[in-house]
Amino acid sequence: MMTISYEYEGALYLNFTNRCDCACVFCLRHNGHKGSIYADDLWLEHEPSREEILADLLARDLSRYRELVFCGFGEPTFRWDDDAWLIDELKERGVKLPPVRINTNGHANRILGRDITPEMKGRVDIVSISLNGATAEEYTAVTQPSTGEQGWEDMLEFTRRAVKQVPTVMMTIVNKDKTPEDIETCRKLAESLGAKLRVREYIPD
Repeated sequence: MMTISYEYEGALYLNFTNRCDCACVFCLRHNGHKGSIYADDLWLEHEPSREEILADLLARDLSRYRELVFCGFGEPTFRWDDDAWLIDELKERGVKLPPVRINTNGHANRILGRDITPEMKGRVDIVSISLNGATAEEYTAVTQPSTGEQGWEDMLEFTRRAVKQVPTVMMTIVNKDKTPEDIETCRKLAESLGAKLRVREYIPD
């Protein structure tokens, strides 16, 4: 049994990769969790094919959700080509889609070796990018990207590009060990890039 899609607070979340190039200190994956408060079995025994995912989505009435969110236990842009195919395929079939959001670490262009932000235009309504720190040093310590501090630069550049292509771009931080000053610094950084800051509550094990 594996969970490809799951409901949470009126939105439908899509989960179809375990792959991630980061090891965030607050990630549930560290402690052997296979799921979260959202669903019990998010860890995938295998990555479902795009056809499996499409079948899962077509079995639902997507118009009743407030958002369709590409998220899950891994970094969804590892499968951006499949994300884009699914959005296009659903539209071609006449499916009425809610706003489409992608939750990402902002490393897609490095992962895929090309700038994918123009490909998001017309497909993605909201991009939520994990900021997680006010400085390169803090970001690297918290997020632990495989590329080290280059991950910080990649994330910032992705944000700069995304705001030119996608209607709403948010940067998120988790409210753990953050002072009001830290949060304000992050807010100013996000706004300087053309994005908005969203502060997420920390979810303990």
